Amino acid sequence: MPHLKLADGELHYQLQGPQGAPVLVLSNSLGTDLGMWDAQIPAFTEHFQVLRYDTRGHGKSLVTEGFYTIEQLGQDVLALLDGLGLERVHFCGLSMGGLIGQWLGIHAGARLNKLVVCNTAAKIGTQDVWNPRIEMVLRDGPAAMAALRDASIARWFTPGFAEAHPAQAARITDMLAATSPQGYAANCAAVRDADFREQLASVQVPVLVIAGLEDAVTTPADARFIQDQVAGAQYAEFPAAHLSNVEVGEPFSRRVIDFLTSQ
Repeated sequence: MPHLKLADGELHYQLQGPQGAPVLVLSNSLGTDLGMWDAQIPAFTEHFQVLRYDTRGHGKSLVTEGFYTIEQLGQDVLALLDGLGLERVHFCGLSMGGLIGQWLGIHAGARLNKLVVCNTAAKIGTQDVWNPRIEMVLRDGPAAMAALRDASIARWFTPGFAEAHPAQAARITDMLAATSPQGYAANCAAVRDADFREQLASVQVPVLVIAGLEDAVTTPADARFIQDQVAGAQYAEFPAAHLSNVEVGEPFSRRVIDFLTSQ
């Protein structure tokens, strides 16, 4: 499995699809790994060379000491692009990955062709949400991650999807239980401290914002705020909770492909 050597560790990635095709980078949510995007790969690789990676603190990527920032995670993406010799790419990120996408759009727009941000917000949650979670995870370790996995089903999926597709839901939520407690807490801090509400108007690249109609974590109103701040941004919503790419599948993939391939 390929890894990119950074100054402080290795970033795990996968590159799939036809050589010479436009590159699409996929960025996972908090508590998942690159396997979160498995449902999209068959459709996406018909049009793109797809670059997936495990965000720092997740999956098979490095776990470093201390809390992280979204800027740090965005710099990891730029290091990955530089390491693979990729000058410009499409970028699609969900939840925390959407925060990374917003940072890239604000600070590194010259590296992006088009940007898709899904089930995200310019600011996600409050100190009162994040600090107790960080404290619990650092105190209780794997037991806390198992408890978060069990609670995440209701946040990540609608009841109908979780009941109809238990194996699919379990595959994704098991990623959370397997995540490093230190890495998860460090990324919680990155999400907690990110606030792009005053900076989004500077984004110049074409943007598609995707929302889940039943997403209580990052609501359609949060998505509409991003759309309103970014000139010309498009908006789409699906009957889903927080992980709309998993829950909706093909219609999600088709909407992203249509946006990225349109002139």
